[in-house]
Amino acid sequence: MAIKVYKKNTAGRRNMSIVKSEDVSSKKPEKSLMAPMKSKAGRSHGKISVRHQGGGAKRRYRIVDFRQDKFGIPGKIAAIERDPNRSSFIALINYVDGEKRYILASEGMKAGMEILTAENAPIKLGNRTKVKNIPTGTTICNLELFPGKGGQIVRGAGSSAILTAVEDKTAQVKMPSGEIRLVSSDCYATIGQVSNFEHNAVNIGKAGRKRHMGVRPGVRGTVMNPVDHPHGGGEGKQGIGLKHPKTPWGKPALGKKTRKKKRYSNKFIIKRRQKRK
Repeated sequence: MAIKVYKKNTAGRRNMSIVKSEDVSSKKPEKSLMAPMKSKAGRSHGKISVRHQGGGAKRRYRIVDFRQDKFGIPGKIAAIERDPNRSSFIALINYVDGEKRYILASEGMKAGMEILTAENAPIKLGNRTKVKNIPTGTTICNLELFPGKGGQIVRGAGSSAILTAVEDKTAQVKMPSGEIRLVSSDCYATIGQVSNFEHNAVNIGKAGRKRHMGVRPGVRGTVMNPVDHPHGGGEGKQGIGLKHPKTPWGKPALGKKTRKKKRYSNKFIIKRRQKRK
């Protein structure tokens, strides 16, 4: 896997880059594992409810199996594919019983590899097993928060968690953010790191490519009029003129804690993530 930087033939191509991988297939996606996906374009009853959304290329949803509940049935990776709806790659699995499913691809997965989901599956890249059977210090991803619910966290491109300790009923996991959290030792997790770790290094290159992704232009509040934004107004290039930055609707932004103080999951967090400097 490598970052391909295009030649500077035009202003739009200057510094534009993509992730180039020999393992990613160019074949058409599995038709039986796709579903229609209607675009809301950030609107509710015709009115913009979420700014900067709209347009973009048509997409179809890939039905990804986050639960991976085919226990004890081995499967072979048929292809590694791109998914327009997520940052990581997905893997098409052909199980020995004839069923096909998409799963999140782990770093290092290749076509032809075999994977297994079982309570005592071998500790091998791509296999999925219970946390209590994974050695401490192992890199894991697609982790369940509650047994049987399916992978909910550590699913973004290049992300991984580290299993730091396992007790009788609980296990301590260090999240990508640095937070240390308790999960049930009966939860399932996939061995390895999520694929496409170079996703963040990609340079979009031009505005049109962003529009293809369904992202419309964003306008800074400081260049608006006072009637349009709390930061607006003033002659020339002015600062925000307020003690703290605000959203267009006057709510505090940048640094304001939004987590509920009495949230049920507080008891599962042993150590909070560090603040960004």
